[in-house]
Amino acid sequence: MADDSRNNQQHTIGSYAAIGDSFTEGVGDPGPDGTYLGWADRFAVLLADRLPAPDGVTGPEDSPHGDFRYANLAVRGRLLDQIVEEQIPRAKELAPDLVSFCAGGNDIIRPGTDPDDLAERFERAVADLSNAVGTVMVTTGFDTRGVPVLRHMRGKIATYNVHLRAIADRYHCPVLDLWSLRSVQDRRAWDNDRLHLSPEGHTRVALRAAQVLGHDVPADPDQPWPPQAQRTPFDERRDNIQWAREYLVPWIGRRLRGESSGDHVEAKRPDLLPL
Repeated sequence: MADDSRNNQQHTIGSYAAIGDSFTEGVGDPGPDGTYLGWADRFAVLLADRLPAPDGVTGPEDSPHGDFRYANLAVRGRLLDQIVEEQIPRAKELAPDLVSFCAGGNDIIRPGTDPDDLAERFERAVADLSNAVGTVMVTTGFDTRGVPVLRHMRGKIATYNVHLRAIADRYHCPVLDLWSLRSVQDRRAWDNDRLHLSPEGHTRVALRAAQVLGHDVPADPDQPWPPQAQRTPFDERRDNIQWAREYLVPWIGRRLRGESSGDHVEAKRPDLLPL
């Protein structure tokens, strides 16, 4: 699918709230204090950098982002209906200039999920949210052809993405199209668990998000990766065995026990706060 998601929105954004699951929480991109950073945090910095420096800021020792406020309501493991119930009411209360809405990925990977039904529920949420905030940015799913545990879901994800684009058209939402971001097809864009982005992968998504709003960015998110040494079939088999032991088996175990990685986890940034 061609990337036609970029638009020419150039209005100043003074506040931003991110809602979603582990992708938006930033899993795979650990910060120095033990919490995750992620694309939304990095995108918030790019937005804040566009604001004029507050009065009284004279140098790097002062905060250049004092007038910009950011909240991240995303929690890992959340399904669409949980995001709608837990996060959208809070986003409406905050009423920021911009909300990024990424949801449905954890639903899609569940057996028997209907992407058409999922899209209908997503659209109701977008309609509700659009009445209370400035702009809703809709985020599509990744192309999972290179993700072993999710490769067979590719058709369902593509169907869901087509619905998301249509919804975005109806509600005049900018689209962060992750399917067309070719650079994240590289293994280095993903964490060791192969389900979440690496810090570099999150950075590239943040850059693309800024491009979607028509902003200049300091680097091309689709810049080619540097060459790397050729891997042997033995290396691949060894890595696959280690990955299955460390990540796949525990993931299956949680599914069988009805547990979520987000159990007992709360939003890391529930209020609109200065960066």
